[in-house]
Amino acid sequence: MDKQEKNRGASKTMPELLKVAPSPHIKGADTTSALMLDVLIALTPALVWGVFTFGIRALLVTGVSIAACVVWEILAELLMHRRVTVSDLSAAVTGLLLAFNLPVTIPLWMPVVGAFFAIVIVKQLFGGIGKNFVNPALAARVFLFSWASEMGTFPAAGEKISSLAVTLSETDAVAAATPLASLKAGSLPDENLFAMIVGNMSGTIGEVSALLLIAGGVYLLLRRVITWHIPVAYIGTVAALTLVFPRAPGPHLNFMLYEIFAGGLILGSVFMATDYATAPVTPGGKLLYGIGCGGITVLIRYFGSYPEGVSFSILIMNMLVWYLDRATMPRPFGGKLNGKQT
Repeated sequence: MDKQEKNRGASKTMPELLKVAPSPHIKGADTTSALMLDVLIALTPALVWGVFTFGIRALLVTGVSIAACVVWEILAELLMHRRVTVSDLSAAVTGLLLAFNLPVTIPLWMPVVGAFFAIVIVKQLFGGIGKNFVNPALAARVFLFSWASEMGTFPAAGEKISSLAVTLSETDAVAAATPLASLKAGSLPDENLFAMIVGNMSGTIGEVSALLLIAGGVYLLLRRVITWHIPVAYIGTVAALTLVFPRAPGPHLNFMLYEIFAGGLILGSVFMATDYATAPVTPGGKLLYGIGCGGITVLIRYFGSYPEGVSFSILIMNMLVWYLDRATMPRPFGGKLNGKQT
């Protein structure tokens, strides 16, 4: 038996050597598509309520927004010679969240423009899913404020819009003040708190029913898609500041509750501030991030020219996530972190 045959026989009896590979070493069954599907499921009750409240046009605006995001993602990835990843459902989630941030009276070409900005400019030009540094849906909403009149027209509570026209005329909807506009003016809204919690008020398609948004958030918590840190820190900061520094006459507690349930605070804190790609990864960073979002929201609501500050606060804090993670990252025992011995 020659030397080569001996080596071959020995290799059959020797155990396979341990293969060392870079981290991560822990694998789980969760996939991007599974996580995004959970988000879509959590948002569905609020979507149903939006259609019930504002009429069939809310469903049309939502469908256009989702379809536009999916199409723009496919086209962008084909043009950039990347693998088409539309099956991960992230584009559908972006489209749904974008629609939730739009009034039902918006012209149908605007969700298409917003979808282009969200998917192509904010997401794909920075490398695709997980590489965008701000939330695409919120960035698109702020971009669409270039058409301030269309973005600021809301139908009255309970007024259903059945028209499927691309552009609505003034006779198709009667513009009404949102509860946040009343709070901005220094008075409590006409709607009672129960109506606001349930969703009988004026606003964007997906922000009106705090009850169903909270139910969706509980579902995501139970599914471990999100953690409690950001929503609790965000809403808690807004609650504390508005309780101590109310702007309207009457009991401080009432004003605080109106500030919490009016506008997009619940939607933003549960479904957009918790975005994996644009939120901190450490528990301490998440708490600081939520506190920052809450503080900026109240600052803009009190002193800004626009009555809502949720979108702007989340986008601002998105750009500080790297610093929050760096400051709150635990130090490895016996090693160095940021040049310091632990």
